[in-house]
Amino acid sequence: MFQKLFDWQRERRARRLAITDFLWQSAENVLPFLRYLTPADRLRLRELARQFISDKQWTAANGLALTAEIQLCIALQACLPILNLGLDWYRGWVGIIIYPGDFIIPRQFMDEDGIVHEFDDEVLGEAWDGGPVLLSWFEPDQQPTSETGEINIVIHEFAHKLDMAHGYADGLPQLHEGMSRTTWTQTMQAAFEDLNRRLDDDEETTIDPYAAETPAEFFAVTSEAFFTAPEILLAEYPTVYDQLAMFYRQDPAGVGNLRSPDG
Repeated sequence: MFQKLFDWQRERRARRLAITDFLWQSAENVLPFLRYLTPADRLRLRELARQFISDKQWTAANGLALTAEIQLCIALQACLPILNLGLDWYRGWVGIIIYPGDFIIPRQFMDEDGIVHEFDDEVLGEAWDGGPVLLSWFEPDQQPTSETGEINIVIHEFAHKLDMAHGYADGLPQLHEGMSRTTWTQTMQAAFEDLNRRLDDDEETTIDPYAAETPAEFFAVTSEAFFTAPEILLAEYPTVYDQLAMFYRQDPAGVGNLRSPDG
């Protein structure tokens, strides 16, 4: 009963947002990977993004002018991973803070001798467990890149949010019924180790090398690739693609004959 009331209130808030077709199209035009969606799925994504915008608290930092197009662009990307999962996968937090370009987060750590070191960390985004998502905003022609191409900050950080559903990011999100935790772990670990080996041997890879940092970053980076360049991920690590397809319940590369949850 309470869930139905909550859903009704969410839809009511979302309907109050006046978003024209022109605004939707302007935001979608800078997201070429939406071409992997069918027309019906693009309409569903719009509705999910509308609800997402009304659900969350949006804050512009460091003088950024937060426009409707920026909100729509971020919301469409944030909702793409949960298109077939539902908005409740982003429950438990409300804040989205957007910076004009990269930004600084003060850090500190204690070394093995008990000495505390403080430093400024320049980042493009960060997801906080139970807290907000921090994002940097760049104009479409100024998107940051890695050695392998453009970086999708939004999908990356919201993949971390999905990973944190059980409390912390470790590369193992809450799997659906029928998915094997053992198969997921073995698949991701084998690909993670293979990527590290290839990079150590100075081999070229079409997967962003940042994926080799930790299992959590491997999940976030391969999630980026899954949605923005699925053919590349499928060619590099087909079993990783299969696991992500089962988790996200999407098949952007159009494989159609995915392996069973148990491999």
